[in-house]
Amino acid sequence: MAAKKPRSSSRAKRATDAVAMLKADHRQVEGWFAQFSKSRSDSKKQALAAQICAALTVHTALEEEIFYPAFLAATADKDLHHEAIVEHDGAKKLIAQIGATTPADEYFDAKVTVLSEMIKHHVKEEEQRGGMFSEAKKSKMDLEALGEQMLTRKRALQTGRQAA
Repeated sequence: MAAKKPRSSSRAKRATDAVAMLKADHRQVEGWFAQFSKSRSDSKKQALAAQICAALTVHTALEEEIFYPAFLAATADKDLHHEAIVEHDGAKKLIAQIGATTPADEYFDAKVTVLSEMIKHHVKEEEQRGGMFSEAKKSKMDLEALGEQMLTRKRALQTGRQAA
């Protein structure tokens, strides 16, 4: 009887797939937004908002520096690319505002809620049929190589953030 191939190689492969990595980031942030909306503790809200903003800052950098340029080169789809960049710009402005305030600010919860809604919209656009992720999968993009590059960059960004 022949031995089965270990699943870890396919799991590792999926873990470095660029689209799978980006979707995993989306799920993580969605969970934190859900926790934020249920929390009544100002300290918990402050910590969650900081986690959300830090994760989104790294995520947008990965997309803008690595994934989006590769997507544009592979598909020449300027419409999807440009819309994503504009959505990122709006989110980054709100992230900066959230980072400069605390739950004591009467608009803090509203800003995090609006950011959540913006991100939900952005995620839906990226993940839907005909969205950037499905188009990337149909293209000749090397999603494994991009994933490796993104993972290296993500670690560098997270390390730099922790050192700051």
